Amino acid sequence: MYSNNHSQDSRLREYPDTTSPGSTDFEDATGEIPYGLTNDYMFRAVFQSSNKALRGLICSLLHLADSEVTSVEITNPILLGDSIDDKEFRLDIHLLLNDRTRINLEMQIANRLNWPNRSVMYLCRSYDQLNRGQDYKDARPAVHIGLLDYTLFEERPEFYAAYKLINIKNHQVYNDDLTLYVADLTRIDLATEEDKRYHIDSWARLMKAATWEELRMTASEDEALYEAAKALYYTCSDEEIRLRCLEREEYYQDLRNYERAIEQERSDRELERLEHEQDLQNYRRTLEQERSKREQDLQNYRKTLEQERSEHEQQRLEYEQDKRNYERTYAKQAAEIRQLRAELEQLKKK
Repeated sequence: MYSNNHSQDSRLREYPDTTSPGSTDFEDATGEIPYGLTNDYMFRAVFQSSNKALRGLICSLLHLADSEVTSVEITNPILLGDSIDDKEFRLDIHLLLNDRTRINLEMQIANRLNWPNRSVMYLCRSYDQLNRGQDYKDARPAVHIGLLDYTLFEERPEFYAAYKLINIKNHQVYNDDLTLYVADLTRIDLATEEDKRYHIDSWARLMKAATWEELRMTASEDEALYEAAKALYYTCSDEEIRLRCLEREEYYQDLRNYERAIEQERSDRELERLEHEQDLQNYRRTLEQERSKREQDLQNYRKTLEQERSEHEQQRLEYEQDKRNYERTYAKQAAEIRQLRAELEQLKKK
């Protein structure tokens, strides 16, 4: 598919002119691309190796004509292929456009849920470059461009978005020196006509291409795209760079595994919490049922007591009534006896 005849020195400079008639290997390449442009190390290697491709990408992303660009300089070049001891090594590209505008260009495939804060922090660092004694008006414009292989705001997905400091009521731009751009490589379907006019969707397809055939088809749309595609082909032929790309993929795989482990642990804890909550609800439900049963038993007991008290009171009243009736009868009989005795005494006297 591709040869390994590139020297180590080629990693310190641009690759040869990829439009030369003798370079035909790229046109014959088939099958899967070993490391595409979403690999952040490959992204860095390709655009550090081809200023023509880098220039074309910046023109597309910033809506600039080629005539508006006098220079695109990488201010933080690295020695391509050298080992990286620090897995957190930053591979974003710092650029100086036309000797004035500072640009931070970054490929990001892992969603660490901190991109808005992170990008604003990097943007502010790029802007805060005045030396002691310099006037604020000498501050250089700063741009941060994030090429994300995930959707930043799920509730409002957008392929390519620009953010500035503005008045939230009337949209008046407060200062034009700070700009954030975000491209969502997973939502090329949302590209606007303006995005397509500047070939931003084509750059996204190039970065997402999985095969050499797909890459060539996209690269044929524009000279800068073709330059980037050829640079990718030749960069893939460098064994040391491929090793660095593999290390980055392993790093991100380890990161994904770690994040999955954390997510699994979080999921397990959430399941335990839900089970505990369910047990607690069941316990509360049981307590409520027992309380309700006790309350019902108490109500039944009170009802029984009230019934017995009522019956007892009825019996007492009946007893009182019987007692009064008996006393009246007894008093009447006693009066009759006294009357009879009096009458008997009268008869005896006669």
